[in-house]
Amino acid sequence: MNARRGASLRQTQWQPHVLAVNAPSAYVPWLTEGGSLTARLKAHSQAFRVQRLHQRSAICLTDEAARIGMHRPGRVWERDVLLRCDNTPAVFAHTVVPMSATATDWPLFSALGERSLGTTLFGDPVVRRGVLEFARLREGHPLAQRARAALIANGVAAPDAHILYARRCLYQRRQGTLLVTEVFLPSVLELIKTSTNKR
Repeated sequence: MNARRGASLRQTQWQPHVLAVNAPSAYVPWLTEGGSLTARLKAHSQAFRVQRLHQRSAICLTDEAARIGMHRPGRVWERDVLLRCDNTPAVFAHTVVPMSATATDWPLFSALGERSLGTTLFGDPVVRRGVLEFARLREGHPLAQRARAALIANGVAAPDAHILYARRCLYQRRQGTLLVTEVFLPSVLELIKTSTNKR
């Protein structure tokens, strides 16, 4: 694989409209959910759980830097989790927060543990939500690789799909920004709305 092709697999073009990523129709309601994804996942399972993979300082991805106001990839606070429905991983979620953000901007971020970030964001009236962006992640993209690695590490077979569909959204609170990317695993299509967990 030449260097140019390798770079193209590691990066992606984020699109402002879901139709631009040509996702199968079954993914579209998940990608375009306007409310809390956590609430939607809870409504499609008897038991919902956030499995924290890590929360640490790291270098953000190239396609994240400009979105969070950085001139080039630099050090951020990073959080990766698996969102599990009835113990099956359905979504790989990745969050980055610039190191310049303060505890006043995001007071609960450092202490989330295995609590849902989405519940915190949608429950805070000070938080402003940006527009959704959508992407097709090829196997070589770092987040696709991380999602597959997380599944394998947890004894779950990595998806056969060569493309994973993702969305991201920028949140603002006071002077701080926070970028959440959600990678939808094929297992999310098998979830069925439960009668006992309706919103």
